[in-house]
Parts: sequence; structure tokens; C-alpha cells
Amino acid sequence: MDSINLLTIILTVVLSVMLVLLAILGIMYMSSKMKKKSNNPTEQNNTENTKINKKIKTYKLESVMDFMEFDTVVDNMISQKDGKRYVMVVECQGINYDLMSEVEKNAVEEGFIQFLNTIRHPIQIYTQTRTVNLESSLQTYRARIKDIETELQKEQMKYNQMLRSGSYTQQQLNQELFELTKQKNLYDYGKDIIYNTEKMSLNKNVLNKKYYIVIPYFVEELGEDNHYDKAEQRNLAFSELYTRAQSVIRTLSVCGINGKVLNSNELVELLYVAYNRDEAEVFGLDKALKAGYDELYSTAPDVVDKQIKALNKQIEQEAFEKAQQKVNEARSEKQKRLQEMEDTKEDLINELMQEIIQENEPYIGQDIAQEAIAKIEQEKLEKEGGTKENVQEKKTRRGRKPKTVSE
Repeated sequence: MDSINLLTIILTVVLSVMLVLLAILGIMYMSSKMKKKSNNPTEQNNTENTKINKKIKTYKLESVMDFMEFDTVVDNMISQKDGKRYVMVVECQGINYDLMSEVEKNAVEEGFIQFLNTIRHPIQIYTQTRTVNLESSLQTYRARIKDIETELQKEQMKYNQMLRSGSYTQQQLNQELFELTKQKNLYDYGKDIIYNTEKMSLNKNVLNKKYYIVIPYFVEELGEDNHYDKAEQRNLAFSELYTRAQSVIRTLSVCGINGKVLNSNELVELLYVAYNRDEAEVFGLDKALKAGYDELYSTAPDVVDKQIKALNKQIEQEAFEKAQQKVNEARSEKQKRLQEMEDTKEDLINELMQEIIQENEPYIGQDIAQEAIAKIEQEKLEKEGGTKENVQEKKTRRGRKPKTVSE
């Protein structure tokens, strides 16, 4: 037993020493490996670069068209999956079902059931909610109010001219005043419409719902062994889709729902709103196209052309202002002469009376003519409160020498 215990102790000591030696060797191996890595940084960088290159090579670039559900819009259709699927859209006008009577509701329901029973192809009902954009309406209103303002200015000038001429009757003046008042009321009404529309456009809660029925067509429906090219497949798809769309429109008309097939421009607008919902509230499709959003690059107009355009506008503006100034000057001179004639009307009448009496002196007699002229001068003196010498001095000052009987 003593020998067995001794052997057991010896084996235990030997195993312990071996485990310690193995641990020391492992620590030495790991430390030497770390030193090699620290002494060779280029190898470490090359290893990391190799991993990065492998990652870059495995990255796949995808086209933006892969993220969209359509390829293009052609012939009033949306082309999908490289021409393997075509879609035509019918826009439907909604009806107010809640305000209908029971008889009308039953008629609508029966018509809709008939519509569902006549469908022999898949369809999709799509609803699009849009914020009402009143900018196009405002532009139309502003253009119209500008024309009304021009007409109002013309009527005002015409009425003022009729008043100054004095050759029109009171009935004609009243008729022209009626037309002027009507034009002014129309102008004020148009300004109120623009103000209220601008105020309404600030409310983003004004929404409009549009309802669409999407009708698809798959080229596979032509058969597996068809030998048509792309153009022929597109023409056949258009014919079939148009027939289906017209059938849908006719069956929906029984329910009192009117529909129409969207053309290519309307389809583009539908997709634009669907993919750019936030931007569509600010910029419509027409503004986006005018801004060149669909162009790869934009070019500014030539600087010289811009300067020439600005100079032409400046010349036109200055010419208009100077022409208006000359017209006002001529008008003021004419009014000034009219005022002078009104101020000297009595003097001119008296002079003309004296000339008439002097010309007819042989017929009326010298004594009568001289007495008549004396009475004219006496009446003039009484009106002016002056003397005869003052009257003659005023006549001489006007450049006309007074005539006497002796002359």
C-alpha cells in the first residue's frame, strides 16, 4: 500500500510539472506572435485592405428604376416590368351616397352589383387624397382682373371725355355712367374673389379625394408562343385595355358614376403626386416641368441677351412716361387757352360788336353807329368799375388797337 501511495504522489507531481510547462510554452508562443504583428504593420494593413476590397466588390449598384413600379408612360398606359405588363387608369367621379333617398341608394347598389358581376379581369380601386392647390386658379383670376382693370380705365376715360366735350345728352351720359359703374363693380368683385381665394389657399386642411380604377393587362395573355415584337404587343395591349376601360365606364354609369380614361399627361401627374406627395402640395407638375426637374442639366440665358431684354424694357418704359408727359403738357396748354378765352369772353364780344357796327355803318348811319359804340363802352365801364382810359389801356395791352368812328 505504501508503494502504491508513493507512485500516486510521483505521478501527480509529474503531471503538475507538465501542465506548468505547457502553460509557459503557450504564453511564450502568444507573446512572440503579438510581437510579429507589431513589427509588421504593412501586413496588417494589407489584410484589412483586402477585406475592404472584398466588401466593395460584393456591393451591387442598383438602378433607381428598380425601386419604382413602372418603366414609362406611353399611349395612355403605364408600362411595367420591361413591357410585360401594361396598366390603364379610369378616373371616376364620386357621388354623395349619404344624401340620396332610399330608392336612389337601392339603384346605386344594384348598379354596383351589376358592375361587379360583369368584371372578367382583375382590377384595383385606388384612392388618392390631394391638398387643394389654388395657385393655378389664382393665376387665372389675376389675369382676368387685369383685363377688367384695363376695360375700367377705358370706360373712365371715355366718360370723362364725354363730360368735357359737352356735346352729349344727359341720357347718353347716364348710360355711359351705368356702364362705368357696372365695370367698377365687376372689378371690385374680382378683387374680393382673389382675396378670398388667397386666404383659402393658406388652409392646408382643404383636401380633395380622387378615385381611380386600375386595369392591368399581361403580355402573357397573348399566349406562350406569340411572335409579336414590342410595338405590336403594346398596340394589342392598348386595344384590349381600352375595351376593358370602356366596359367599366359603361357599367359604372348605371350607378350614376361618370368616368374617363386618363391620358398620358394625366397619368404622369398621377404618378408625380403618388411619388412626391409633399412636394406636390407646393409645386404642381406644370411648375416642376417648367423648373426643369426632368432635365439632366440646366443652362442660364446669355448675359448679353438679358441685358438687351432689360434695356428694351427700360426704353419702352421711358418712352411711355415721356409720351404721357407730353400729352399732359399739350392738354394743359389747351386747357390754359380755354381758360384765357373764358376770362376775356366779354372783351372779345364787345370788340366783335364794335366791328360789326363799324362794318354796317353805311347802312345804319354814322350817328347811330357812334351812339351804339358809346353805349357798349359805357356798359363795359360800369361792369369793370373803371374809366374809359383804363379800358383802352387794356385793349392796347392785348395787342389790338381800338377802333373809333373817325377811323
